[in-house]
Amino acid sequence: MANVKVLVSDKLSEAGIKVLEDAAGVDVDYKPGISEDELVSIIGEYQGLVVRSGTKVNARVIEAGTQLKVIGRAGIGVDNVDVPAASRRGIVVMNTPTGNAVTTAEHALTLLLSLARKIPNAVASTRAGKWEKNKFQGREIANKTLGIIGLGNIGRIVADRAQGLKMKVIGVDPFMTRERAAQLGIELVRIDELLTRSDFITIHTPLTPETENLIDAAAFKKMKKTALLVNAARGGIVDEAALLDAIRNGEIAGAAMDVFVTEPLPTDHPFLTEENILCTPHLGASTHEAQERVAVEIAQQVVDYLLEGTVTNAVNVPALPAEIAERVQPYVNIARKMGSLIAQLEPVDGTEIRVTCTGEPGELGVTPIARAALAGYLEHHLEGPVNPISAPFEAKERGIDLVEVKEPPAKGFADSIRVVVKGDGGIHTATGIVDIDGELRLIGLDGYKMNAVMSGTILIILNQDRPGVIGAVGSVLGRRNINVSRLQLGLDESRGQALALYNVDGDVPREAMEELRALDNVSSVLSVKL
Repeated sequence: MANVKVLVSDKLSEAGIKVLEDAAGVDVDYKPGISEDELVSIIGEYQGLVVRSGTKVNARVIEAGTQLKVIGRAGIGVDNVDVPAASRRGIVVMNTPTGNAVTTAEHALTLLLSLARKIPNAVASTRAGKWEKNKFQGREIANKTLGIIGLGNIGRIVADRAQGLKMKVIGVDPFMTRERAAQLGIELVRIDELLTRSDFITIHTPLTPETENLIDAAAFKKMKKTALLVNAARGGIVDEAALLDAIRNGEIAGAAMDVFVTEPLPTDHPFLTEENILCTPHLGASTHEAQERVAVEIAQQVVDYLLEGTVTNAVNVPALPAEIAERVQPYVNIARKMGSLIAQLEPVDGTEIRVTCTGEPGELGVTPIARAALAGYLEHHLEGPVNPISAPFEAKERGIDLVEVKEPPAKGFADSIRVVVKGDGGIHTATGIVDIDGELRLIGLDGYKMNAVMSGTILIILNQDRPGVIGAVGSVLGRRNINVSRLQLGLDESRGQALALYNVDGDVPREAMEELRALDNVSSVLSVKL
């Protein structure tokens, strides 16, 4: 049997190259910095491709990779890989989601300590020949309260190290239970309480529509005037203009930023002239150990898959037996969409996700469907990609139970899937079907019956069942040239309430959302993307 061939197209640690070279049955070619045209011309010879962030594995490259079976990304982000194109070709895409975690956590704490003790400014002053000892009097961190926004892999490591420094740790994470947080020595709180109580705040959440500008002008006004803020997660979570105003107005004492909306940071960026804002050039994962670790991990994962079929840290592989994949795939798709839908509703701090498959989806296999729902639920709040393989492990880390239920066909819709998320803050329920044309439809949401198409951007509006509400909503959207392609309505006659789902073309601006919320008889307005 001929050896499999692996191409490494970005600079990779020698230790990672050695893993590939030492694997019996694997031939490796190391061509860092290869151009896209050259990559396209030779990729057809290879079964495996290992990249970092430099190589753009676009649809053109994937189409040329006629023998390609696996793409390994040394690092967490797969933005440079066209994952849908790879999935359509049956190519497994892997990453190393935990390889940079320790390094990034350490960098966040380093920024915090540097900020608290004014180290960078003191160094610059001393190098300039000054001796300004009184000017750079700092602050201790022991016995202070550290607020961590996001308790994923990195956030949990920060918490552990901070406790070693005798800090009191409080945290916010909609997908961690109080019991699991308590086991980690973290007091789980609401975001407003974290902002008001924390002496120091560090961010470790992904950038999503829900977290974009999470730390805005209103958030800064809730913080202590002595508070210090660290962001080593993603640019855009902190409103940069609001941060600048907060520093200049004395609303907080300082900030350290490793990530920015625009990178590299423009030379005229106002942060660079602010003494109380420290800036580093996205160094979170930049240590020798981390670079070697992710290289070794991805090399071993690629070898294991090519030689043994073992899948590790795949971002696009559903856990499906091959013989039923085609029949079960539509149910997997709708389950993931329902999980995603519930994740974008009002948070309930979920502790249990119960997935009930009735009729055919139950007969085909509840597990892949349930894991897809779980992945859809978790993907909005994790640092990296989540899939049906990794989702159960991510849920366990957060103290979330996945319950699988199989039921025989019932009256009405015989083949259906119901996803229920229970938590301290309440319960959400979604029921879906795959119709005769293969379209994914939502037939129930939180007790309201409907028949809505689950795709694109959907406005979910809860209102009193009064004349004129639909017209008023239409007027707001019409003035902003937002087209409504479909409208489905569910009624609760006992309470006189209606739940409307508006399928709209494109995003709905924040200003339009606020205008909709201000309408008479409207109780709540949410925008979700499926």
